[in-house]
Order: sequence, then structure tokens, then C-alpha cells
Amino acid sequence: MSRAFVNEDEQAPEPRHRFPLPPADDPDFPAAAARALLMGANEGDSGAAEAATGYHFGDPRLVSEIRLLLRMAREDGNDRMEQLAERFLVRAGEEIP
Repeated sequence: MSRAFVNEDEQAPEPRHRFPLPPADDPDFPAAAARALLMGANEGDSGAAEAATGYHFGDPRLVSEIRLLLRMAREDGNDRMEQLAERFLVRAGEEIP
């Protein structure tokens, strides 16, 4: 690739901008954080999602939100999101429904 097309000064976007989240005191924040963690895992960048949300992948505080996302993934036939949600639950020490 030509160096003319490479921006060496470009940095990765701020995690909070990559994973749009409401303010932390918003009641929808946990659901948005759960989605962001699954998105980050899907992209192979759980660390950025964890930095953006303040939760770690497998955080037991998000189990109910992840269970909802798991149900939705199964209903939609989204095998990848189903797999990631199940991994989250296992890491949280939960049984897979």
C-alpha cells in the first residue's frame, strides 16, 4: 500500500465514541453497556468496550441484560451474538438457559 494513503498520526477512536453510551446515571446504561461488551467481543476488542463501559466481560451485574440479549439473538437467529452472550454468562458463573 502506498504511504500516501496511510495516516500514521491517526489514533484509535476514544472507546466511549466507538461504543455510544448514554450517561452512566441513565437507567438505560446497563443495557447499552451489555450491548457494547458483546459488540467489543465480536470485534475482538473487549478491552475498549470494558474501558468505555466500566464493566468487564462477564460482570455479574449485567447478567439480566445479557440474558435478554441472548433471547433476542436466539429469536433473530443471530448465532454469533448467541455465542458471545453465552460466553458472557459462563464467565459470570451463570448457567446457560
